[in-house]
Amino acid sequence: MKLSVIIPVYNEEKTVCELIRRVVAEKTPKEIIVVDDGSTDNTLKIIKNLKLKIKNYNSKLKILRNEKNLGKGAALRKGIGNATGDILIIQDADLEYDPNDYERLLEPITSGKAEVVYGSRLKNLKLKFWGKDKTPLPFHYLANRFLCLLTNLLYGSNLTDMETGYKMMTREVYLKLELVSNKFDIEPEITTKVLRQGYKIIEIPIVTKPRSYLQGKKIKAKDGMVAVWTLFKYRF
Repeated sequence: MKLSVIIPVYNEEKTVCELIRRVVAEKTPKEIIVVDDGSTDNTLKIIKNLKLKIKNYNSKLKILRNEKNLGKGAALRKGIGNATGDILIIQDADLEYDPNDYERLLEPITSGKAEVVYGSRLKNLKLKFWGKDKTPLPFHYLANRFLCLLTNLLYGSNLTDMETGYKMMTREVYLKLELVSNKFDIEPEITTKVLRQGYKIIEIPIVTKPRSYLQGKKIKAKDGMVAVWTLFKYRF
């Protein structure tokens, strides 16, 4: 089976080069689809230069572009529509998620246990407000826990991290979802439609390195409110 890695990018000139190198270095046979969502910095130039430099690897790098910034959801939908792999995964363009987790996430799908696998940041993560192991961005931790609780109540699921960036599933499932969101509401839309269509979601614990807002984190508190609305919208 071939993996399609879909990377939505918007103004990530500081991280996109290293991220793509890490994705390429991961050993799974794959195609890499980078969707530049109207970046205004040097992101697109960096990606194009990197494509010229990377040779002799078992990946295929596609570069797509939205002429203006439309949002993560719009970029993902374009990437999904151009993917040719049997299995698709979303990869944010920062360095929070580790591509070396692909192999563990793939196993339940390739072994026939499920068609949908999430990499859960919260499955084994406890809330700690102090100490060397204190939880980064505790507000986000609590917000994600609340969104998971609401998801589970509305859809009868048992998820620990519905907002995870690592949502891996077969291409067939992604296409059946008929996604329409343009912004960050793409995340709850994916989860609600997967659950409503009766697919089993297997969660695999992953460890991430969240960045701060000073480092370029883009999701805001208002996106959490939109996520709540999206959960109710697709339920009723």
